[in-house]
Amino acid sequence: MPFYQVRGKIPPKRHITFRKEDKSLFTEEVVSTEGFSDIYSIIYHHYPPTMVLEKGEPWSVAPEVAVAENMQNRAFNGFSISPEEDYLKSRKTVLMNDEVRISLAAPKHGNSNYFFKNAFYHEMIFVHQGSGVLETVYGPLPFEKGDHLIVPKSTIYQIEFNGEENRLLIVESVYPYRFPKRYVNSEGQLLEHAPFHERDLKTPGEPEAHDEKGRFEILIKRKDKIFPYVYGSHPFDAVGWDGHLYPYAFSIYDFEPITGRLHMPPPIHQTFETPAFVTCAFVPRLYDYHPQAIPAPYNHSNVDSDEVLYYVDGDFMSRNDIKPGNITLHPMGLPHGPQPGATERSIGKKETKEYAVMIDTFKPLKLTKTALEIENKDYYKSWK
Repeated sequence: MPFYQVRGKIPPKRHITFRKEDKSLFTEEVVSTEGFSDIYSIIYHHYPPTMVLEKGEPWSVAPEVAVAENMQNRAFNGFSISPEEDYLKSRKTVLMNDEVRISLAAPKHGNSNYFFKNAFYHEMIFVHQGSGVLETVYGPLPFEKGDHLIVPKSTIYQIEFNGEENRLLIVESVYPYRFPKRYVNSEGQLLEHAPFHERDLKTPGEPEAHDEKGRFEILIKRKDKIFPYVYGSHPFDAVGWDGHLYPYAFSIYDFEPITGRLHMPPPIHQTFETPAFVTCAFVPRLYDYHPQAIPAPYNHSNVDSDEVLYYVDGDFMSRNDIKPGNITLHPMGLPHGPQPGATERSIGKKETKEYAVMIDTFKPLKLTKTALEIENKDYYKSWK
């Protein structure tokens, strides 16, 4: 759970008068989760966040499912996704089920001419290439290569990039992203044995408090439709806020690996969990140090999950001919493991320098038409 934060100006108590210099009231907004039963933040706006001027006709962004029931080990060339000028149009869903959408994006630019709100999914935006700033009502959040940007559901944002060479892995989740239970104590603090710490989390800067009225277009995503709205005040007009609910970033380069004498299972690499899936970060680490250890992973049958591995950088010891941006999908019901030669090749090696992001879903994933267009169609035969 993100820890308590305060930014800008707030009154000494909740739900009391808080006035501007002209004696008019700032507008208080409680942003809460699970009704009023889970984490929340309280934001103080120049204007009510409810000033709708217009609404337009919604349009569909539903992915086209090509394979609804997959029973094949597959691989995809993620960098084959073509760059797009616009941030939203660049997002291409490749794998999905009712609880999660896994997308690739190569935006040349952000969405500076409109605002975006995902009102149905929490987002994890992994920045494979590029850097920039995520702008929200909570304040600017700079990001760079390797960051996981965690954007809570219904956060209005603009994303701006410093250049045109950007590659993103976007995971939309019906459920919020939480730290693994075994990493935190009963108060939500990360424990000493956790592979990352609160100091590693990047949080927003001071809110920019745009005291502006006008016409501000907000594109709101609910499930597979975009609903266009025009509001009468700038969405980032907060003078202050406090609470536990806000966007933050965590870098894969700040993940500290856990090692052992014998090969350790993937849960040691875990970063986040939801009721529908978990995510992991594979980072450079020392190999197993038993004198007869085999560092390469053993063959594995996924009984209860579909395993997605997104390759970021480095030498991927268990796979042949893997490049950055490649994706593998190993569905529940089929064994997978190191490819020919990898096990013997790993013996005696001291360390690995790979980076990868893993997503294990607890329900089967469907493949979209886009996924088939970037597929390495012979991958399922690569263990011959």
